[in-house]
Amino acid sequence: MDVKDVIINQDAKLRDALQLLDKLGLGILFIVDDFEKLVGVLTDGDIRRFLLLNGNLDNNVKDVMNTNFFSLSVDSDNETILNNINNKIKVIPLVDDLGKIVDYASINKLRRISISAPLLEGNELLYVTDCIKTNWISSQGKYVRSFEKLFSDYHENYSALAVSNGTVALHLALDALGIGEGDEVLVPNLTFAASINAIIYTGATPVLVDVERDSFNIDMDNIEKHITNKTKAIMPVHLYGQSCDMDKIVAISKKHNLLIIEDCAEALGSKYKNRPLGVFGDAATFSFFGNKTITTGEGGMVLFKDSVVANKGAVLRDHGMSKERRYWHDFVGYNYRLTNLQAAIGVAQFERLNEFVNAKRKLAESYNETLSKYSFFQIPVEKQDTYSSYWLYTFLVKEEAPFTREELMNYLSKRGVETRPVFYPLHIMPPYKLFGNDENLKVSSDISVLGMSLPSSVSLSVVETNYICSCISSFIDEIKG
Repeated sequence: MDVKDVIINQDAKLRDALQLLDKLGLGILFIVDDFEKLVGVLTDGDIRRFLLLNGNLDNNVKDVMNTNFFSLSVDSDNETILNNINNKIKVIPLVDDLGKIVDYASINKLRRISISAPLLEGNELLYVTDCIKTNWISSQGKYVRSFEKLFSDYHENYSALAVSNGTVALHLALDALGIGEGDEVLVPNLTFAASINAIIYTGATPVLVDVERDSFNIDMDNIEKHITNKTKAIMPVHLYGQSCDMDKIVAISKKHNLLIIEDCAEALGSKYKNRPLGVFGDAATFSFFGNKTITTGEGGMVLFKDSVVANKGAVLRDHGMSKERRYWHDFVGYNYRLTNLQAAIGVAQFERLNEFVNAKRKLAESYNETLSKYSFFQIPVEKQDTYSSYWLYTFLVKEEAPFTREELMNYLSKRGVETRPVFYPLHIMPPYKLFGNDENLKVSSDISVLGMSLPSSVSLSVVETNYICSCISSFIDEIKG
């Protein structure tokens, strides 16, 4: 529950306060004056006692509120909050230097800023309600078609297929392009495991390629060293929203007659040479998991350059069943469809894509400003001709820093700031050891040890952003002594 939901003005009627208490179920409201300063708290017990003394529900909240309340600074860490929560004080308002309430904490809601949370305040409920009212809740319905069209229009009219998640998007793209047993696919060693898993699903062999230290993306100078007569495709992954050098990848693919499958799971809204990522290869895939720039809860999208391949992909997605002859199956297919309910959320989210990307880019500016003050951080930098969506703000704690990544992460965690380490390099995990070796994959190993991500929610407020930056600065000041 957001703090703004439990705030009410001191001049409001008790009747309104009681209705709000009943609706929210938190058991407490925070009372503010016309300047939004916290001036009291109000519980259902306070109202009940007032009514027993012949009070009236038409009285103002300020006539009943408790002005002898306990609050803490928004900068308070979790240990301080926990030390002050007891049987008497169960909910603590958190205020800024001006006394304005910024958040609240309880035993079930410590002051914690998550790494990435969705923002569902647009037309999501309206569109989902429409699905329910019209009974179009399964994989058929207008929102699936609308979602696909929005993606197609945004991505230079590539054919778009909505699917149930980002992993099956990759598998469907590979399968529709005819990649299978005996083929090799080049894939970066630093990525989420879905990239390599999808290759393995097809029976093809993944070939792990090291990454660049500055972009974390596949190393252009290493690609051709791994190409053999079995190589069928390259799968560039635009990690954390940073674009790969697509001109070089396209040139290599043409030289060696290779297919390109762009993994854009983390890069919706990112661009290369002012073109959206996903339009440089034969296929591209996207994820709409709950932490992505736009979400459908679970969901994905596949883009195809060739309409013939797209038609095959559509058949494979729908059980391999012929579009002309119902219940006749031309292929061994899959049930990879997205529901109309999910697509409805996707349409509403896509309507705000530019807003979301702009918010993430502004957040990245704030983080860059703080981290660039210190020589022992490597911050993300947009390379020439790229435009990052900064899906997840990720940076390195350099080896020469007077502290470790884990020390910084632990410090932030104690102060309610969730962080995340960078992915493990694929080649060190049991299922993928046969596809690479330490000698050729040192950079991805280093980044995995040194890299970490900061909260990147599009809903992150200026106060929360400043708090995170302040925590980082405080940590470094303590280290310096």
